[in-house]
Amino acid sequence: MRCIPLRVFFFNALLCFFPALSSAAVSAPHLTVDLIAENASIAPGHSFQAGLKFNLEKSWHVYWINPGDSGEPPKVEWKLPAGFQADPIEWPTPARLPISKLMDYGYEDQVLLMMRIHPPVNLKPGTTIQLAATVKWLVCREVCIPGHGEVSLTLPVSSETPKPSANQDLFIKTKASLPLPAPPNWKQTAIAQKDDFVLNLRTGKRVTNAIVFPLEAEQIENAAPQQVHSDPTGVRIDLKKSEQLLKPITRLRGVVVLDGRGYEVNAPVVSRAGQSSAP
Repeated sequence: MRCIPLRVFFFNALLCFFPALSSAAVSAPHLTVDLIAENASIAPGHSFQAGLKFNLEKSWHVYWINPGDSGEPPKVEWKLPAGFQADPIEWPTPARLPISKLMDYGYEDQVLLMMRIHPPVNLKPGTTIQLAATVKWLVCREVCIPGHGEVSLTLPVSSETPKPSANQDLFIKTKASLPLPAPPNWKQTAIAQKDDFVLNLRTGKRVTNAIVFPLEAEQIENAAPQQVHSDPTGVRIDLKKSEQLLKPITRLRGVVVLDGRGYEVNAPVVSRAGQSSAP
């Protein structure tokens, strides 16, 4: 069982006792949440980026898809017009957020969680469309406060090429913070030792700084130091195995940040003797 502070087990139960806020944007304890779009209008049949903008009070945070040692990531339930579809959240590269002896993964200050929206081709120009969603979150510092609310956004439908909205710069900044696919020339493996995984990335150049954010919970000890060994052709990163890891894993997936830039990692796990853990 994952080791999580008691406060988190009450997250879903507490939501039942907090009435949802209903407005275009939500103002809640320690944060505001707004639904925004990259474009100022919708073109029939042309997808566009929308997103949940969280503005957080200083030192408070919300969570990445893998929250680390405690917490829950934000969740969204769309209420879209007929024919519209929404893609999953695109998660920006998170930060390590130490709390006492724990390590969380998430975002402070401001974060935009983007999702691509696909409108149908039969929209009528000159009309307006309302996008709405129920959003649930857990905002934390030393304590955690659950919240949920209704957000909405109304956009006109136009046959013309959509113009950027006032939020375009934030979307550009957020896209730059998304982890990139690993370049095709990289070679990546993870060696499973008794107490550690050694992530070996052959990038073709020396790496000065590296940090790993695992996609799956309970694979590594999140708060343990990550030892980085650089050489002219890449980097090795020592990751202490989680005490909650009860069986071998076949892939080590997540995000690795190399000298400030995030990349997706999906390394096959091999035993120290060189035998793959994969079936």
